[in-house]
Amino acid sequence: MGRKILFFINPISGIKNKLKLEETIIRKCGEKNISFEILFTSKDGDYQFLHDKIKNGNITDIAICGGDGSLSPIISSVLNAPVNIGIIPLGSGNGLARTAGIPDSVEEAIDIIFAGKSRCTDVFLINKKLSVHVSGLGFDAKVAHDFSEGKTRGLHAYTKIAIKNFISAKTYPFTIQVDEKKINVEAFFICIANSNQFGNNFKVAPKASIRDGLLDIVVLQKTNKATAVLSFAQQIISGKTQQFSKKEIDKKNMIYFQTTKLKIENPQLAPLHIDGDPAQTSKYFSIEILPSAFKLTEP
Repeated sequence: MGRKILFFINPISGIKNKLKLEETIIRKCGEKNISFEILFTSKDGDYQFLHDKIKNGNITDIAICGGDGSLSPIISSVLNAPVNIGIIPLGSGNGLARTAGIPDSVEEAIDIIFAGKSRCTDVFLINKKLSVHVSGLGFDAKVAHDFSEGKTRGLHAYTKIAIKNFISAKTYPFTIQVDEKKINVEAFFICIANSNQFGNNFKVAPKASIRDGLLDIVVLQKTNKATAVLSFAQQIISGKTQQFSKKEIDKKNMIYFQTTKLKIENPQLAPLHIDGDPAQTSKYFSIEILPSAFKLTEP
């Protein structure tokens, strides 16, 4: 049986011309004589129809044309389906695609999907909601919320909002529990990372791997903002992971550790983002890795 690729295009991701994208898909699939179908992403994130469509339509691959936030709703709906997932990066950061080595070029990304080399890839759950990339509480989530409400897409718009939020950034109290250990922190943000970067090669978790069965947790604690940024930059550059201990926390502004699961108490309801998209926050979070949850097509 031949290949059949189902392309999902997010009409609002990034700033690339979507009509030209459709034309490119049609042309390249025609050149390779590959069967395909084009759909647009659902605003409500409901893809329950996909299991039947994969089975009855003989779908072998799903290609998601969008940013990081476009990925998790679709992947969540096909975790147990015999299908490969490809990415055509159209977002402002494209963190998962960059982590996997998928280029920003539409033509090159489609060629990678055609080549069909897929590898089992991890995801994680936040209160049973799936995340494939990087999620977080606090400062970066506030940026994600403000960005989603803006009318302008792209890296420039995102950077402008991030700088504005940094000036007024505040800390939140959190309690982090790993196994039997509980640590109380006052932090600008908690980042839960499966891939190693927010996007645009800004590596928030340099030790992270999308297939190591571990989550990388990064916490930027309360301190002078300039000191916090310097500490954050030094930690990223060094690429060192810290052990989750009170002694290390007292010494550093940055906490960076790896685990398979954790719980977070969030009494002041710090904002939440999942894969760069704003999400409803909670006072309590249960977070766990799901190893080898789907097959990602990559170079």
